[in-house]
Amino acid sequence: MKKIFTKPNITAFFTFLGLYLLSAGVSFALFTTVIKAPRAVVTGEEEIGDIRKGDYLVDVSGPKDQVCPINNFLYSKGEKNAWDNKRPLLVMIENHKEARPQSGISKADVVYEAVAEGGITRFLAVFYCDAQAQDIMIGPVRSARTYFLDFASEYGKYPLYAHVGGANTPGPANALGQIQDYGWGGSEGNDLNQFSIGYPTFRRDYERLGHTVATEHTMYSTTEGLWDVAKSRNWTNVSPKGQNWLDNFEEWKFGKEADEASSGDINKIEVNFWEGYNDHQVIWNYDKAKNSYLRNNGGQTHNDLNYDEQISVKNVIVQFMTEQSANDGYKNNLHLLYGTTGKGKTLVFNNGEVVTGTWEKESRTDRTKFYGASGKETPLVPGKIWIEIVPKGSKVDY
Repeated sequence: MKKIFTKPNITAFFTFLGLYLLSAGVSFALFTTVIKAPRAVVTGEEEIGDIRKGDYLVDVSGPKDQVCPINNFLYSKGEKNAWDNKRPLLVMIENHKEARPQSGISKADVVYEAVAEGGITRFLAVFYCDAQAQDIMIGPVRSARTYFLDFASEYGKYPLYAHVGGANTPGPANALGQIQDYGWGGSEGNDLNQFSIGYPTFRRDYERLGHTVATEHTMYSTTEGLWDVAKSRNWTNVSPKGQNWLDNFEEWKFGKEADEASSGDINKIEVNFWEGYNDHQVIWNYDKAKNSYLRNNGGQTHNDLNYDEQISVKNVIVQFMTEQSANDGYKNNLHLLYGTTGKGKTLVFNNGEVVTGTWEKESRTDRTKFYGASGKETPLVPGKIWIEIVPKGSKVDY
């Protein structure tokens, strides 16, 4: 029997359609303008510029005497209050050429970089202390890899781990299976998989860069949105069983920052992940006046789209690890394995100088330590840290 649309039915249909399109348009506009814009730090109860008041009001006034446990940088009491009730948020962010410039990565306290597949690197960005990181757009978010789980495991028993699916071929590279094996998907949990959360915490933006890109380069979220999901699941700084994430966290050793007169003269670090694959070659240029390292990637200045600023860190660490194919039956044998535990060679750059030494990590949950030739732990400079994971034998010029 043929269905006939009566006038009331047609009216109702178009009313519903109009409301749907209106709500979709408003949501899209909010995400691509308000959320896309860098969030200013809010002091007290006042707004700065056109930035709205939100759930994370950060008072940056007062003495900078509160130590960030992750990178030892000093913040105000108000800033410490903003991070105190959370766990670190660790986000998988891609580095395909179509993903650059990324959003939010310059505000991470620590970033790990390693090849995901085919010579293309991927980042694990650790967000916690930076006041501007409390509510920013981040992405493009990509899938989990087993060795990044090993790095994430150093930030407490259940660090918040955000990703879009992951490697799941049975075998040693089965990241999604390992997430379950580690207990990250349970009620104690910490797994912020896009497939279990969805819109609006995660959503796609095909035009973030001003032109259309392939779907795999379009998934974004916000730090506030992900921390809100964690809070709703009772995944705060304290687990449902009452354990603070800091109880299982070991801090690195930190020293003093050198002034311009006493800093060294190593002004360029060139890191090659795979020989002959220059799209992901990294160059860090040392700014002696600011005692910081400025990042270039694939021959271009590497900026953060949120702030239109070049990525800058205080410490660059190069870890040499064994690299091998997982041989797990995945197409073209692209899944990789890195030897994240045991010992290896390392280069630690800060203050314009380098310490040649070794790294050690006893087990997945143990902290990676960096040692100089004397056998003593190498001190880092308080501030942002970038860790480059490269295969043994890779070329690093400085």
